[in-house]
Amino acid sequence: MTTPAVVEIDHRDPALQAAFCDYVPRVFRTVDFRRWCAWGGWNDDYRAFSVLDEGRVVANASVMRMRLRVEGREIIGYQFGAVGCVPSHRGRGLSRVVMRAALESCGEAPVLLFANENVLGFYPRFGFTPRTQALFGAAFHAVPGGEPAPVLELEEAQVRSGLVSLSEEGLPVTDHFGSRGHARIASWYAANAFSRPLRQLHADAWVFAGVEDGTLYIDDIFAREPFDLRPHIPRLIDQPITAVHFGFTPERWWPRAEVVGEDSEAYLFVRNLGPPSGPHRFPVMART
Repeated sequence: MTTPAVVEIDHRDPALQAAFCDYVPRVFRTVDFRRWCAWGGWNDDYRAFSVLDEGRVVANASVMRMRLRVEGREIIGYQFGAVGCVPSHRGRGLSRVVMRAALESCGEAPVLLFANENVLGFYPRFGFTPRTQALFGAAFHAVPGGEPAPVLELEEAQVRSGLVSLSEEGLPVTDHFGSRGHARIASWYAANAFSRPLRQLHADAWVFAGVEDGTLYIDDIFAREPFDLRPHIPRLIDQPITAVHFGFTPERWWPRAEVVGEDSEAYLFVRNLGPPSGPHRFPVMART
C-alpha cells in the first residue's frame, strides 16, 4: 500500500490554509481557525503537515515552534496540535503518517503536546511520555475595590500587537516550565471565545482573569517587570472571592501557592524533554 503524500502548509498559501481551516471543525467540533488566521496569528512558527484528498485536508498534525522555558533555561522546542483525521478516512493509518512527517521536521528537538483522554494510548507509539500536571491555588479573601481593570479586546489589532510585544519582551509567566512569546497562541483562545477576559492592570501588565463561584482564575500574566499581584486583585473581581487559582506554575507571582489537585483537563506528553523537578503546570494559554 502506497504511503499517502504529506503536504506542508504554511501561512503563505491561502488556498491550502483555507483547506486546513475547513478540516479543523470536521474533527474538533467546537474549534475554528479562521478568525485566528484573519488576526494574523498564523505566522512562520506554525506549520501544518496534512494529507489531502481531492484538495481537502483529511488528516493533519500541526507544529508550533516555541521558546520553551525549563527551570530557568530557554530552549527551542515544538508543540503539536490539531492532530487527527476526518471520520470518513479513519482506519487507514493517516494519523500515523502525518505524525511521522511532523516529528521528522522537528529533528531531535524537544516536543510536547496535550491530548484528551480518548487518545492517551496513541502518542507513546511515537516516543512520547505522559507527565502529570498540577493545579495551583491559594486561599485569599477579597472584595471588589478601586478602579476596575479595563477589558482589552483582542479584536483590535493594536491590542494584539501590544500583547505580542509584552510576550516577546517581558517576563515569562513562569521559568519553571513554560514559554516565552506565546501571545499568538493566547489570542487563538480569544478568537474561539475560550478565554477569560484580558484585563489591563497598567500599561505594562495585562492579565487573562475571571471569577467563577467565588474563585478568581488567573490564566496568564503578560508583564515587562515583576510586581506584587495581591493589591490588584480587587480590581479584577466583581464579587467577593475566597481563593485564587492559577493557569501556570506561579512561583514568581504567588510563592506560597499550593498544589490543590491534578490538571486533568488535558494530558501532557513530552518527547526529548526531561521533566522539571517538583510539581508544575505548563501555562494553559500556551497550549496548542
